[in-house]
Amino acid sequence: MEKSRIDIINHLADGDTLSRDEWMILLSSLDDGEREYLRVKAQEVAVSHYGKGIFVRALLEISSYCKNNCYYCGIRASNRDAQRYRLSKEEILECCKEADALGFNTFVLQGGEDPVQNDAWVVDVVKAIRAAYPEKAITLSVGERSAEAYAAFKEAGANRFLLRHETRNDEHYSQLHPSMMSSENRRQCLMTLKRLGFQTGSGMMIGSPGQTDEHLYEDIRFLEELQPQMIGIGPFLPATNTPFENHSPGSADKTILMLSLLRLRFPNVLLPATTALATLCSNGMERAISAGANVVMPNVSPVEQRKKYSIYDNKKSTGAESAQQMQQLENRLNAIGYHIDYGRGDYRN
Repeated sequence: MEKSRIDIINHLADGDTLSRDEWMILLSSLDDGEREYLRVKAQEVAVSHYGKGIFVRALLEISSYCKNNCYYCGIRASNRDAQRYRLSKEEILECCKEADALGFNTFVLQGGEDPVQNDAWVVDVVKAIRAAYPEKAITLSVGERSAEAYAAFKEAGANRFLLRHETRNDEHYSQLHPSMMSSENRRQCLMTLKRLGFQTGSGMMIGSPGQTDEHLYEDIRFLEELQPQMIGIGPFLPATNTPFENHSPGSADKTILMLSLLRLRFPNVLLPATTALATLCSNGMERAISAGANVVMPNVSPVEQRKKYSIYDNKKSTGAESAQQMQQLENRLNAIGYHIDYGRGDYRN
């Protein structure tokens, strides 16, 4: 007898392996009531594994310089109108000091692939943070590097690494990136990070130009292969002075659907409510948490630099997305029955 769509959701929640056709039904054929059933299931699974505490990470955007020319990104190398800055080691340590005073136990260093902030520079900064804060978690998001560089980062004291695969489909990847960038190399970087023992984060944009539900199915299959500890997804948002500046943004509803599906498929995963979703819709954080997300990353970068890290237009960085507004964040979480968890928020097997 053919399974109903509710049956398929229940099988996914029970940890059963789904067929391609069943995944495609979940990605493209659910009605409003079935989507709500899925969302509630995902929320229940997240709460059963992590409770009602939402982990907070202090986000430091360390450089808006990037050598790459990804077609969707506002800080791509050829965008001459992008505002450029890079933080010094001293500025980063000052941000960490502020984050520590605010109660954060994870620092996330994210930036473009800045040739000045090379492998040796990253090692030096990580060592300095680790010496000052021996108990904190240090997360890096500094792009594609060599296996030797990743090993050096780990040796220096980094615990986690975020690197979105963006899309598993090679043809789709080539629609989003110039020819000198390789989908295969990005996947190899992720496999190397896992092998080295990093808590590894991958992910993709929802609604990126050219994306189909078949591509999202391939993404899920790749994530099953990788088994990341973190998955970061958010809607595609257009950026001025890029080839896709006039492309429509991704859908908030589709992003919520994907968050719920990923929570059920990877029950223990650390799943952020991303700034991109909060930028697309004012209640994006609340919607994401109610669909299974359990991490937020308030911005602790120097206030005068935040607007310059413009990977897409109108990026939020001052309200609940700002580390200086933790009470506002707590109030918004309390309003939906959650609270801030200031622990390190490590992955739980």
